[in-house]
Amino acid sequence: MKNKKDPAFTRKLISLVMPIAFQQFMLALVSASDALMLGVISQDSLSAVSLAGQITFIHNLLLEAMTIGLSLIAAQYWGKGDIPAVERIFAFVMKVTTAISLIFTLSALLIPGMLMRIFTNDPVLIRGGSLYLRVIAVSYLLTGISQMYLCILKNSGRAAKSSMISATSVVVNIFINAVLIYGLFGMPRMEIAGAALATVTARIIEVTWCVLETVGKDQVKLRAKYLRRDDPVLRRDFWKYTTPVICNEIVWGTGFSMYSVIMGHLGSDAVAANSIASIVKNLAGCFCMGLGNGGGIMSGLVLLAFSPLILRAANLSVTAEGYLKGMLLICAYYMIGRSVNGVTISGIFCAGGDSKFGLYCDCISMWCIMVPLGLIAAFVLKLPVLAVYFIISLDEFVKIPAVYLNYKKYRWVKDLTVKTDPT
Repeated sequence: MKNKKDPAFTRKLISLVMPIAFQQFMLALVSASDALMLGVISQDSLSAVSLAGQITFIHNLLLEAMTIGLSLIAAQYWGKGDIPAVERIFAFVMKVTTAISLIFTLSALLIPGMLMRIFTNDPVLIRGGSLYLRVIAVSYLLTGISQMYLCILKNSGRAAKSSMISATSVVVNIFINAVLIYGLFGMPRMEIAGAALATVTARIIEVTWCVLETVGKDQVKLRAKYLRRDDPVLRRDFWKYTTPVICNEIVWGTGFSMYSVIMGHLGSDAVAANSIASIVKNLAGCFCMGLGNGGGIMSGLVLLAFSPLILRAANLSVTAEGYLKGMLLICAYYMIGRSVNGVTISGIFCAGGDSKFGLYCDCISMWCIMVPLGLIAAFVLKLPVLAVYFIISLDEFVKIPAVYLNYKKYRWVKDLTVKTDPT
């Protein structure tokens, strides 16, 4: 198992990393389409929805943690043929995810302005972002449900169907986006509200399709009896291996969002440029995780090649466009560090059963080093916008020495399965 070229381990790693990477790419693509299509209308619409999308970003990170935990346990029990155990853990994780998603839904409905003020003090952006959050609110609950269904499909021999559902949902979302944002085919021009409503509609379709896929006789199902009664062994194991992942996602996600808070208080041009740069960074990051360590170099080259197209598509002021040019160059090198750490921490270490390392690593690198440096650079030293962006984009490289040392020690190799009651 310690041989890094062990084909069995490689297959296990690919089976864990690729589906999660694809699932996160689909989620990121939805938010990206909202912001980029609105960018055609105005810079303020782009900025408002991008900042509001930070709430979606944090929600997606928590869903990713749930997905990783569910995949870790469900895949191993599925491999041993213990279907009741798979259904038990599915039911338990669904309850937890639904509760988490409901908190996001209620927050977006009841306090959208308060959420927006975390990221910006611009009243125009707060107003636009609040409208987006109120309309999209119910999609958080729907997304939480659908992502767990898609995860269980992937880990019960139906990965192709899961990918088909995700891809179709994104295509439908983008199409309805265009119709409702711009008022095509006789529909009213809804702009920001249209982008949010398109996401809700696509999620309704996605959840319905997922549920229908599990009604067959031999399919893994969400059973009422398992919803009413948890398996204490599986519950304990899930929290044992998933709590560090959740904490890691919270630490990393809130730290990453702090970068948007910093940029959000440097002016509307900085917000607009950072909005597009963040979209590109998130999409390329998912791509890197799927391809492996070499994906960082490839993504960086592709990003540089498409930079002129990205700049042409964005409806930005001259100042914001100048910021974006520099940010895209910085994103190109950032992808190398992101791919190395993403595959190693979320892929290799989690596949081996070590879900704690990422938490410790991000606590130190982001909250003890990068966030303080970013705040000092922006608000104490008052450095130029691109200098601040360069500093906060060094976080992945700060982690690499610790990631390499942990990998070489092989303490991340663990066995997670136990015997369960088959009834």
